[in-house]
Parts: sequence; C-alpha cells; structure tokens
Amino acid sequence: MKIGLIGSGSFGTALGSLLADKGYNIQVWTRSLEQAKGINEEHRNIKHLSHLSLPQNLTASTDLEEVVRRKDLLLSAPPSHVLAEILEKIKNFIPENIPIVSATKGIENDTLRLVSDIFEEILPERFHPNLSFLSGPSFAKEIVEKVPTAVTIASKNQFTAKKVQEIFSFKYFRTYWTPDVVGMEIGGALKNVIAIASGVCDGLKLGHNARAALITRGLNEMTRLGVKMGADSMTFLGLAGLGDLVLTCTGDLSRNRTVGMKLGQGKKLKEILSEMNEVAEGVKTTKSAYQLSKKLQVDMPITEEVYKMLYEDKSPQEVVKDLMSRDLKKEGLYH
Repeated sequence: MKIGLIGSGSFGTALGSLLADKGYNIQVWTRSLEQAKGINEEHRNIKHLSHLSLPQNLTASTDLEEVVRRKDLLLSAPPSHVLAEILEKIKNFIPENIPIVSATKGIENDTLRLVSDIFEEILPERFHPNLSFLSGPSFAKEIVEKVPTAVTIASKNQFTAKKVQEIFSFKYFRTYWTPDVVGMEIGGALKNVIAIASGVCDGLKLGHNARAALITRGLNEMTRLGVKMGADSMTFLGLAGLGDLVLTCTGDLSRNRTVGMKLGQGKKLKEILSEMNEVAEGVKTTKSAYQLSKKLQVDMPITEEVYKMLYEDKSPQEVVKDLMSRDLKKEGLYH
C-alpha cells in the first residue's frame, strides 16, 4: 500500500511512522527542502520529533502533486488554517475511490467551518463517501514510543470507516468507529480551548480542585455546542470527547495547556507563540469557537473568557474571578 501524507508536523510524522511500522510505503509532503533531505537521507524529521529514527519506507517530497498522485490512501494532517489552500491545490490529483483520512483539528477562522465542512465544500461530491476523520487522546511523542493508544475514526460511511480502521489498527494503536462526524470534530477542536484555560489554572497554581471543575464545565460547554450543531451528546463521553479533553488539559506534552500555563505565569501571548516550534491550534480555534457560540446563541463562559484573555488582553486573574462569580442560574448549576 502506498500512502500520501500531507503535513510533516509532529502528529503527521507520528501517524506516518505508525503506518510505516505496519509495512506501508509512506511519502510525506513538506514545504521545507531541509526537512525533506533530513527524512530521506538521515531518516529523521529535523524539525519535529528529531529524536525519532524514522522507518526506511517513510520518505519525503516537496512536490505536493507527487505525494498525492497514484496513492492507495491519503492522510491529511496540516494545521487547520492552511487546509483549504492545500485542498484547492490537490483536488484534481486525488485518485478515485481511495480512503481520505483527516487528522486535522480546529474550526476555521472567519468562515467558522469544521474540518469536515472544508473537505466537503472543496472536494467533488464523489469523494465524500471516502472521507473519514481521526481524533482522540493521542500525543505524537507517545505514538512514536509505541505505548498503547486508542482513537476514534469518524465517518458517515461505515464501509470507509471499517477499511480505515483496519489500516490504522496495530498492536499498540486501536481505533473505534463513530458515524458522528460533527460531535467528534467539536470535541477535537474545543478541547484545545479548554486546555488553554486548564493551563492557566496550573500557571496560577490554583490546584487540582479548580482544574477538575474547569475540565468538567468545559465538557459541558463542548456538549452544548455539539448538540446545537446536531451531534450526539454521547459522543462527548467517548475517546474524542472526554478522553481527548482530559489528556490535553492535564498532559505535560499538551501545547495548548503550555500556552495557558505561561499566560498564567505572566507571559504575553505573542512571546509565548514565538518560542514554540509547534502550532497550538487552540489559539486560533478560540476565536472561531467564540464567534460560533455567539452565532448559535450557545452559552460558553470558559470559551468566552479564554477569548478575552487571548484577544482582548484580559488578565488571567480577572478571568478566574469572573468565572467564579458567574450567576449560578445563568450557568445552569442550580439544576
């Protein structure tokens, strides 16, 4: 099997390494000539997970068309804000009747489109039954270290989901199927926003009680928005909801939690992002989620406060104060 991988970040590299371990031939696309050379000659991604020795059957190219053409499966893992641009470039080169798997999380700024919306609006309709979306509690570093990991494959087409499950399932990587694409996507996007707030709790040294409360109320927000958009509330109690939320809000490898911690410690957002080698999707997703909550009239107090902290320079201390002094009847805690 020949697999084209779009995106050479840490998560894309980890999934590519997983599939290469299974014996598939992986060709990854990168914009960087230096990165491609490192993968092809030294079998290392010099920018992400540089400690990892990549399998021989994982190669790289800077030619996007070459990576997409004549493949048996396409795995897409770029940041959400560049996804539409990439899909426009490749839509005429994608082979017919191959599974297309997206591992991108987020909500597009301005348009407020989910990742699945972007795929369905840009790709011709004949490709839609081949689409699936991967999400769940899965740090890239732990995938490449081959520790037990379980994720969700969301697809409206059960045949596609089953095929993708078989391709991705391995001795240390297990997949479960759900038809609830919207629920899985909302969970995968919003958990990054809540993780920023969780990091703020840790940066301010507010303790475990505060963090547990925030995660629980964050799950409530995610569920409210998801149900409003047609998702199944039970999806948020699964791997792509609660599982991913807990991991991202508590794990030291979480980029979004790290952003929140540094904000809580007094650093400014611009400085924090300039120090990071990876994209913290929650920063952009916060803006989209806030706008979406207003558009759909869904009460999302944590998301709103994280938005004010990131985009209106509200202090973390004021954010905590305002969250703790909210009207209980407005929040619904009197039930």
